[in-house]
Amino acid sequence: MGTRMSYPIEVKQKAVEMRLAGVPMKEIMQELNIKNKTQVQTWVRWHKAGDT
Repeated sequence: MGTRMSYPIEVKQKAVEMRLAGVPMKEIMQELNIKNKTQVQTWVRWHKAGDT
């Protein structure tokens, strides 16, 4: 199993903003050094639900 990552709130917010703006997932992951695409999807889901 991999190690657990913790991302700063700024990275999470930037990833959500980029995704909502239509930036491809691969580009977001490369630019912000995020290892797992489901993590970004989770942040976007939380944002849409108002759980930011």
